[in-house]
Formats: sequence, structure tokens, C-alpha cells
Amino acid sequence: MSENKNLSHNRKKDFLSKEIEHIDITKFDARPIISSMEKMSFVSRETANAAKIYNEMLKDKECTIFLTLAGSTSAAGCMHVYRDLVKYNMVDAIVATGASIIDMDFFEALGFKHYQGSQFQNDTELRENYIDRIYDTYIDEDELQMCDKTIGEIADKLEPRSYTSREFIYEIGKYLKTNSKKKDSLIELAYDNNVPIFCPAFTDSSAGFGLVMHQERNPDKHITIDSIREFRELTEIKIRSKGSGLFMIGGGVPKNFIQDTVICAELLGKEVDMHKYAVQITVADSRDGACSSSTLKEASSWGKVDVTQEQMVFAEATTVLPLIASDAYHKEEWKNRTRKNFSKIFG
Repeated sequence: MSENKNLSHNRKKDFLSKEIEHIDITKFDARPIISSMEKMSFVSRETANAAKIYNEMLKDKECTIFLTLAGSTSAAGCMHVYRDLVKYNMVDAIVATGASIIDMDFFEALGFKHYQGSQFQNDTELRENYIDRIYDTYIDEDELQMCDKTIGEIADKLEPRSYTSREFIYEIGKYLKTNSKKKDSLIELAYDNNVPIFCPAFTDSSAGFGLVMHQERNPDKHITIDSIREFRELTEIKIRSKGSGLFMIGGGVPKNFIQDTVICAELLGKEVDMHKYAVQITVADSRDGACSSSTLKEASSWGKVDVTQEQMVFAEATTVLPLIASDAYHKEEWKNRTRKNFSKIFG
């Protein structure tokens, strides 16, 4: 209670005074740490094995690497990790929540920030100051609504028809080329490097609010999001891949969406292998039967993931993801990969 009393007199600018600084995996070499973890136990050894499997994906020239994002790690300081995975050709396609891509990455590309806060702060006071809280991270709601409106304005200028989330995010990338305040966002780099981004639950984010406003302004001629066609697009990437690996942060819809491409391809009469490699970092409990926490071995029973090279890492992702990514960056297997340019296959 004492902390709440001390903070209760603060004004909005005092709450939003300490910006989140995103970790840079190129500025430190995690190889010695990962190597040491190999000789340990518990989550340390799991983390080291996950790093080993990820490097195997990068070595395998026939492997398409899918990155899936769920949760708020981008807001918490890992935004540049994902940017660098694209920049240094360590992922070929991304499946994410709308919040990861729009509320966090696009939000910062517009020049807005996330801020360090406190999970013990009085939330009623935060609401009075129009501040949103993600655990111990703050967001200015006024700025978030500007993000919503910008999405609607981008949609207003597009041909009124159905778009997959991938198509619409591509248009956002095009918009950022001339309008971004912060360069080299994940969306912009994915646009530059032909890495498609899919958000199967796209409207569950600022994008949803923006597109509702867009449709309200344009009741007869507006864009819509076709999630069925984007499932077909993502499945087409799987069909065209001789092998595939999953690097999954959290669970949720992105995890299931990418795993289901194996089943979808089979139902379309295409012969595809299960995802050969898989790493998932999650804190979810597997005992309640939820998909987000289901183990990769469980996914094998559905014919989605091979069990030969898979690793569950039960850890909070911001603590181990930078180590795995830095290890892979400094081992430089990515230098021997050819970009797959999957965005180009959709015209």
C-alpha cells in the first residue's frame, strides 16, 4: 500500500518517464552462456537444447523457418530481437497476434513508446491518467488510439475488397517506407525482405478498432479481412517447403495456425512432412488441455510436429529468447542461407 500512496500523486508524464529499451542481440555474445547451460539441468539445459535445434534449422538449407509470436514480449523489450531475426535472414515467415504486430511494432514505428512501470500501481489511477498497463509496462492510451486511427486511414486509401492479413500488413509496410518515425520496424523490414506476416486473429488488436472505424466511414465500399484465404496462403508456403521448423514464442492462435498447415495440406491432397524442427518457449501449464500449453510431443499425435528435434522451454520468454537468438546470430549459420522471399509467391 505504501508504494501506491507514494505514486498516487504522480501525473501522466511522471508515469511515462522511463522508456523501454529493446535488447540488441548483436551487442553481446551468448555463445559461452549457452555452452555452459548445456552442462547444467532444468530450464538451462532445455534452453541450450532449444538453441541447438534452432541452429540446426538455420544450417538446413531446405528448412523454412516459421516464427510465431503471442504475448507481449515485443512491448517488454524484445522488439529488436524479432526485427534482427528478419534482418539477418533467420526466419522466413511470421505468424503473430495482431497486438504483437500492430499495438507494439507498428505503434513504435509511428514514433510512440512503451514505458517501464510497476505491477503494483493503482490501476484506477492509471485509468484516470489514460494509461494502459501490461504487467509492469505502460502504454499511453491516447497514442494507442492514434495508432487505431492510422490503421483506419491506411484502409481508407486501399481498393475496397477482401485482403488477407498478410496483404494488409504488406500495405502497412509500404506506408511505413515514407511515414515511419522509427525506421527498421519488424513490419518495414519484413516488407523490404519479402518475409510475409500473418495475423490470423487480426481484428483482436488496434487493427480491429481501426478497421471498424474504416467500415463505419465507408459502409458500402470498404476492405475486409479474409482469414480463410490467408490460411490457404500459409499452407501454400508449407507445401512449397521441402522441410520446415517452428520457433514459437508463447502459444495461442499463431501456434495452432502454423501447426495446422500440415493437416490442411493433407486435406488438399498434397504430400507434406510434419514440421521437422520445433521449439516453443512458454510459461503455460500443460495440465489443463489448452492448446497454448500443449507440448510438441502432443502435437505429434495430431501429425503436426515430428518428435525427433523438438524442445519445450518452460520459461518467461524475455529471459531466454535473447540468449537463444544471440547464440544463433554469433554462430552465423544465417550467412549461408538463401532468402526464400515468400511474399513474392502471392503476386
